[in-house]
Amino acid sequence: MLPDRIHQFIRRHHILTLSVTKDNIPWSCTCFYAFIPADRTFVITSDTDTRHIQDFLHSGNNKVAGTIALETKIIGKIRGIQFSATMREPQGAELHKVKKAYLLQFPFAAFTTLHLWLITPDYIKMTDNRLGFGKKLIWPENGKDLQ
Repeated sequence: MLPDRIHQFIRRHHILTLSVTKDNIPWSCTCFYAFIPADRTFVITSDTDTRHIQDFLHSGNNKVAGTIALETKIIGKIRGIQFSATMREPQGAELHKVKKAYLLQFPFAAFTTLHLWLITPDYIKMTDNRLGFGKKLIWPENGKDLQ
């Protein structure tokens, strides 16, 4: 179970930055996401011909990283998360479930071709300066802070 502060932050936002590597060359992109709390999973859509998906598919592993950030110039209000995760394509009944969740969040996407991907974090570090400058919340609690 995610700590409530992290869960609420994720629920209040809708764009994440996704980072992948291929042959030790990093690449990042920005994606709209829906979040499925019960599965602790982000759902994004991205065509298979994009650079980030091509790099992911040819990287030889399913590991990705990402961020979600509140944009502000006020130091005391800075908040955001960094995460490491696994990414994969949903299949079968799961695909129907996650498509429904994505379209509920972004109804306009019903008019486009959706190629959905699931991103499931295994480590999250949240910075929340409202709790004190540089205050970090780590999930899972026993996770090693890699900074």
